[in-house]
Amino acid sequence: MKKVLLAALMAGVASSAMAADLPTRKAPPAPQAYAAPPVFSWTGFYVGVNGGWAGSTGGGAFSNPTGGLVGGTVGYNYQISQFVVGLEGDWDWADLNKKGYNAFLASNYSNKIDDLVTARVRAGYAVDRALLYVTGGYAGVDDRVNLPGVPFSSTDWRSGGAIGAGVEYAFTNNISAKAEYIYAPIADKSYVSGTKGNLDISIVRAGLNYKF
Repeated sequence: MKKVLLAALMAGVASSAMAADLPTRKAPPAPQAYAAPPVFSWTGFYVGVNGGWAGSTGGGAFSNPTGGLVGGTVGYNYQISQFVVGLEGDWDWADLNKKGYNAFLASNYSNKIDDLVTARVRAGYAVDRALLYVTGGYAGVDDRVNLPGVPFSSTDWRSGGAIGAGVEYAFTNNISAKAEYIYAPIADKSYVSGTKGNLDISIVRAGLNYKF
């Protein structure tokens, strides 16, 4: 009897071992679904900082101040397919200066621009995270002319237009960097004894924006 029980036990153990070696009939786990990364969009409000150089080539009695500038930017973009339209405004603290001598008035002079503002429309074409754009609108400057020998001084807000182009690249969904050129022809101004100051300002600057 003991031999029969022992043989049955050994047979059961052997059957279990053989069953464990057989291939499983369970189906392999289903692969996880592929989630494509979201397509980047330029649509949204943004704020930023900018800085660069500006200089005038207008000629005239007290013209051609040049110097650096730095300031802030605010704007909104709306993307339709690969086309992007938007509005952008910026204010820059400027340090544009020109000093010289006016022979007609027999006086030294200084011309200084302290502030530069633009409000523009932007229109561009997006290639994924790169945006090529043109821009145009309003430009204004705070212009200070001083002739100590006359004596004469004038502080005026002078307005004009703005037109330019640039490129912007989004490094993340929120942060982008840009470089642009803007040409701002400012309306002429007449000063003492019929002298005129012309300002045709070229602006070259870079900026960093944060999109909400």
